Amino acid sequence: MNPLAFKFAYAAFIATTALPVVAHAQSASVTRAQTRADLVALEHIGFYPAYSHGPDYPLNFQEAERKVAAQRAADSQYGPSPNGTLDAGTRE
Repeated sequence: MNPLAFKFAYAAFIATTALPVVAHAQSASVTRAQTRADLVALEHIGFYPAYSHGPDYPLNFQEAERKVAAQRAADSQYGPSPNGTLDAGTRE
């Protein structure tokens, strides 16, 4: 194979394999602040990623994500909390 043709083929190979990686990196829309907020939310419900390891880690993490999603869904609802209380005062 001609050395110039080899270099061209090698450059084409690198370009076609690196392009999707670069495109994916540029389309990532999660900011550092959002990642930090996610970690704080996980810690708020009692899941600490730094101390979570072992065979139950994936299941524990998925359960924690479900709890955070449920909490965010409850927080984003319009109107009063369905789990709230009504304090109307007392009559004496």
